[in-house]
Amino acid sequence: MAMFFAQRVILGKTEYKDVPAKLKEQVKEILIESGLEELVE
Repeated sequence: MAMFFAQRVILGKTEYKDVPAKLKEQVKEILIESGLEELVE
């Protein structure tokens, strides 16, 4: 599920602030590992 939300953030379909709280940390890690830390607010 975290990868799904990370992809939605990358594609601009979901903002990081709208990711469910339970998944935020995992999504943050995926985005940082992908070199997209600017998408994490």
